[in-house]
Amino acid sequence: MKQRVLPPPVTGQEGVLVGVIAALWVALAISTPAFMTAGSIQPLLVATAPIALVGVGMTIVIITGGIDVSVGGAIMVCSVLTAKALVGDGVSLGLAVLLAVAAGGLLGLVNGVLIAYGRVHAIIITFGTANLFMFAGLRIFGSGTVNGIPGTLAFFGRGTAGRTLGVPHAFLITLLITGLAWWYLRHTAGGRHFFAIGGDAVAARLAGVRVQRRVLIAYVITGLLVGLASCFVIAQGTSTLDQSVGSGKELAVIAAVVIGGTSIMGGRGSVLGTLLGALLVQSVASGVTQLGWRSQLSDLFVGVFIIVAVGADLLRTRARRNR
Repeated sequence: MKQRVLPPPVTGQEGVLVGVIAALWVALAISTPAFMTAGSIQPLLVATAPIALVGVGMTIVIITGGIDVSVGGAIMVCSVLTAKALVGDGVSLGLAVLLAVAAGGLLGLVNGVLIAYGRVHAIIITFGTANLFMFAGLRIFGSGTVNGIPGTLAFFGRGTAGRTLGVPHAFLITLLITGLAWWYLRHTAGGRHFFAIGGDAVAARLAGVRVQRRVLIAYVITGLLVGLASCFVIAQGTSTLDQSVGSGKELAVIAAVVIGGTSIMGGRGSVLGTLLGALLVQSVASGVTQLGWRSQLSDLFVGVFIIVAVGADLLRTRARRNR
């Protein structure tokens, strides 16, 4: 096993991201003063929460050397199941969250079992399950939208019920879970095993790490977080949920993880970096909208950030090998 599988508490990538976000916010505040108002920052944090939350799970998955491109489809399934339960049965906030998290955990379990014990690369399995989840979600939707969703999940939403001291509850919950994940990955043997698996799965197995079990846990964690994030997504919108829910979310999540400094090759990563990466991605999208630019420019800027982040990771890897 490699001598060092544990990253430093705060990486250089995270420091760079803080600087980039600060510079971007200053530039946007100068260009469009409305950006730094509560009416702009609060929706930005609400939009960041589900991307960062799913990104925590995705970070763990990628650290192990895997990937999960099915999270968009999983968000659709969890969202429509929860929305229909809210409309049809009028379930409470607690039951709605429990249903969404349970559904997400089950979908994550499907991915985890197939990947950990089927010995097929994660990109193949999750690409397949992404299509299966999308199909299932569309079937549950039926021919139209889910209408008349009550305000049961307003606690996670954009209104006054969704904030404490001006900070959205969804973002506060995301901060808490990110902090817990950071502590778990850094200060427990189980957390460090994820890094060991991504660094060298064979060496990790020889050292006594139960590789298959850890890989399974990584995907189940991602599924559980997808379920909770689905509640955030429902709370962001109106009383109607359409079939586009979850569309493109997997790309935003993976972008946040990669921009945050997690190596796409596995073995290195940071959930704090992922949180910052999600905030940067959403800040760019918000800024482009407020400046009145074409929405495609947001994709362009995020693409540039991804290329720079991957390039920096490759340079670090090459420098480490040449030592």
